[in-house]
Amino acid sequence: MKLVRKNSYLWEIPPEGGMRVPGRIFASDRLIEDIRRDQAFTQVINVAHLPGIVGYSWAMPDIHVGYGFPIGGVAATAFDQDGVISPGGVGYDINCGVRLMASALRIDDIRDRIEGIIRHLFQTIPCGPSPHETGFGKLTAKELKKVLKKGAGYVVEHGLGTETDLAFCEESGAMDGAEPDDVSDRAVERGRHQLGSLGSGNHFLEIGYVERVFEPEIAKVFGLEKGQVTVMIHCGSRGLGHQVCADYLKTMAAKTHQYKFTLPDRQLAAAPLDSDIGKSYFGAMAAAANYAWANRQTLMVLSERALADVLDTSTESLGYRLIYDVCHNIAKIETHKVGGRDVKVCVHRKGATRALPPGDTRIPDRFRSVGQPVLVPGDMGTASYLLVGSATDEEHPFYSSCHGAGRVLSRRSALKKGRGRALTEELKAKGVTVVAKDRRTLAEEMPEAYKDVSDVVDVLHEARITTKVVEIKPIGVIKG
Repeated sequence: MKLVRKNSYLWEIPPEGGMRVPGRIFASDRLIEDIRRDQAFTQVINVAHLPGIVGYSWAMPDIHVGYGFPIGGVAATAFDQDGVISPGGVGYDINCGVRLMASALRIDDIRDRIEGIIRHLFQTIPCGPSPHETGFGKLTAKELKKVLKKGAGYVVEHGLGTETDLAFCEESGAMDGAEPDDVSDRAVERGRHQLGSLGSGNHFLEIGYVERVFEPEIAKVFGLEKGQVTVMIHCGSRGLGHQVCADYLKTMAAKTHQYKFTLPDRQLAAAPLDSDIGKSYFGAMAAAANYAWANRQTLMVLSERALADVLDTSTESLGYRLIYDVCHNIAKIETHKVGGRDVKVCVHRKGATRALPPGDTRIPDRFRSVGQPVLVPGDMGTASYLLVGSATDEEHPFYSSCHGAGRVLSRRSALKKGRGRALTEELKAKGVTVVAKDRRTLAEEMPEAYKDVSDVVDVLHEARITTKVVEIKPIGVIKG
């Protein structure tokens, strides 16, 4: 397949065969070579076959292979052009996302105590893949459905956080259009036991500090400065979201023969946006997204209380506050300019984060002048970044950004590479204390399994999609 260079950081795949639009990939010279050899490259092409797709099939520099869509893929389908919605364009972990908190602590306040702090957090925050007696407690099915409708607001109503927290969540912590009745009983049952739990895999809770400030004036808007301690939470909708995706993939695959389109990969199973199944999936997906916001809200408050406890201080003295919460596995109804006109579209962002430019009314008032916060986590031994969306007159990926570093090793390959290594000690030698449920998780998620997150972030910074604000260095991590 031909690949055309558009500029220093943008590459295009011209349409061939059944492609309805070109593919476009953000990457540096070094990253594009790895991407071309990855199956995700073919997935960018496959996504370009979706009915109703407009603009381009976009890929972020952290792109790697996923189910149907590449992880790091962005695609929008139009309502007035027989557009479809595809669960593969959202992923199994619906509204997997990141929440960043700042504190009044300085790195010198905790550096010598980090091992005790991390172990206390690990004992307090439910981790791992199994059901839990979580920080929120076991919910009835009726209560769970209220969570699916109200999202983080339900948790706040029950004493975990404040209304101010909701103002600093994407969608104010609850997505419109959620339909709890479109969520299966099996998904509800799984969700009843997991609200307020971290999960496993690449999910984590990380204590870090601001090591570098790239844009001091923007950092001031966020109340961040060098040496300040932060907490980052990365997790999603747990088993409930996974079940929603599995349910609707199965249903859509069974109905494929009813539609007037064919797709190059069965994993791209999709349904028209205006079909009964398309509407039901959107309602169930939005409900699962709300569960994820409620989950991260609960975890934020649990971590605040745990920190206050281990440091023998009050939560007020911690100065703990939410900076922002963003999702990176979602489909949303938005209006964007396509071909010079406003078009109502369903934007699939899978492993991609919304990155609205300055002035957009969907950004909290406090940050509107600088752009939407974009959170790009590293993993365990690598830095994380706070970025903001940038204004640009160039064609943009529906105001979307990368979501992380992106894997270069499969989990199986990472396990093989980590065999016999003392990963906890290796990370400690780098200044990072890590506690995990088992060694397998550490091996699967070791830094070598990922691209260099700074390379990924730099691509979108140079392409003027986002602007780097601060770099956060980890000193302690808990994982499932």
